[in-house]
Amino acid sequence: MASFRIAVLGGDGIGPEVIDQAMRVAQAAAPKFDAAELAWNKLPWSSAYYQQHGRMLPADGWETLAKHDAILFGAVGNPAVVSDKITVHELLLPMRRKFDQYVNLRPAYLFAGVDCPLVGQAAGAIDMLVYRENTEGEYAPVGGHLYPGTPDEIAVQTGVFTRRGCERILRAAFEAAMKRPRRKLTSVTKSNAQIYGMGLWDDAYFAVRKEFPEVESSTLLVDAAAMDFVRKPQSFDVVVASNLFGDILTDLSAAVTGSIGLASSANINPTRAFPSMFEPVHGSAPDIAGKGIANPMAAILSASLMLEHLGLSKSAAAVKSAVAKVLSEGKVRTPDLGGTATTTQIGDAVLAAV
Repeated sequence: MASFRIAVLGGDGIGPEVIDQAMRVAQAAAPKFDAAELAWNKLPWSSAYYQQHGRMLPADGWETLAKHDAILFGAVGNPAVVSDKITVHELLLPMRRKFDQYVNLRPAYLFAGVDCPLVGQAAGAIDMLVYRENTEGEYAPVGGHLYPGTPDEIAVQTGVFTRRGCERILRAAFEAAMKRPRRKLTSVTKSNAQIYGMGLWDDAYFAVRKEFPEVESSTLLVDAAAMDFVRKPQSFDVVVASNLFGDILTDLSAAVTGSIGLASSANINPTRAFPSMFEPVHGSAPDIAGKGIANPMAAILSASLMLEHLGLSKSAAAVKSAVAKVLSEGKVRTPDLGGTATTTQIGDAVLAAV
């Protein structure tokens, strides 16, 4: 039996609650459908850990994570006790860069049984994969302050775009489009205003597209893309965007497909030189933490992406189908979907469907 070692970081807020349900479901699916074993290693790194130790993870934390086949991540952030400048910039963003998880994959799918806020959208009509560049761009930690605390204070935040970085995320997105029935790709840019960084992005797009003549591809300015995510989301298939643009657009795609409680993501190192990390998009949601009402489906769907990445495709498909079945039946729903079910009740329902 194949065995995989998974690091589990429940993190803050609702993170531990939803990740526990994702673990239950993945633990049931892997041996049943792929004769595989998942060995979980729960790690306590969170805002509470920072309060106790003065750091987000121990000195050998990165070496510990590197020994795993994948990382299942809940959420990080508790601004009431620890600044986001610490939780995000000492754990989440460094992980993406240290492990070169340059592909941030965020699917957006309108499941049957889920109310769409847009008129006339049938189940399955919205079905897109957003490939977000994950290690450089607008979130690169390059910049600084001059004359801090004075009327002349200056802040500089530098977007970093490299040809290598642009080409490899674009190539990953084109490769994904080749596997999809529509074979369609949209590159989101803003090169009419950001002529240097986004200009290089466009140059890389036109170079890479030559390698994939079978893919119908085009570019779209980010403001037009935001409008069309609402106006005609069914027109998109594979979308590829920079770190900032991809982040914003995928919150919007989650909204138009019913709930951010269904939004999964994968932070992938395609070379597999380091472990990839899988997390729900929704964040720590401290306002509902501990109430037992968080929707765990985004975390469960993230676990499905993890199983797929590990080569356990039958298990991944079974988990996604189980989520679809529970949503379609509509018997149990968390408050974000108009119901009253608890986090555990949703986990029970998906587990039963698996």
